[in-house]
Amino acid sequence: MKRVDYSHSECRSSRRTSSVAALAAGVLIGAVALSGCGTGQLSQTASMESAVDGSQAVLNDVALRNVHLQAQQNRDFIPPGTTVDLVLVVTNQSPDVGDKLVSIATDIGKVTVTGDSSLPAGGVLFVGTPNGQNRKALDAVEAADNARATVQLSKPISNGLNYNFTFDFEKAGTTSLAVPISAGQAPRQGEPAPPVLQP
Repeated sequence: MKRVDYSHSECRSSRRTSSVAALAAGVLIGAVALSGCGTGQLSQTASMESAVDGSQAVLNDVALRNVHLQAQQNRDFIPPGTTVDLVLVVTNQSPDVGDKLVSIATDIGKVTVTGDSSLPAGGVLFVGTPNGQNRKALDAVEAADNARATVQLSKPISNGLNYNFTFDFEKAGTTSLAVPISAGQAPRQGEPAPPVLQP
């Protein structure tokens, strides 16, 4: 009878097991490294905002959109005593409960709201005239009210900064947000002024 020497086959088996274990460990380390590359990172589209001039907020069923001060700045700042427009669009997402914009306050001046500030159920309230919107066309499509808000500045303001405003609604409550300045449809240097749209 012939004896079989298994000592070499155990070495090969041991080497194969070691190779397989090393390969598996390498794959595991590679997977962890690759998945770790995105950890803590935001995708490019995760924080995309709409292309509007102003800020936005949602308070219960009321959504404030494109909230901004509309003023053209010709020097280092817009001085106290100047009156600037506050422009925004407010939508009521409740299909059956109306609301009303009661007041607007800020620490940069006195805000005066004129016109009808009621917000019909499922409707829209335009405060000021948002850029590029044809009011007559919008009025034909949905329930909309119009108001105007002006700010008599008590402090200087400047482009590139945001200013705190507080909006108080009869039913939805109160919300505050940082509001930027937008030159609106002011012409660029060397360009003629754009035509004025009538509401």
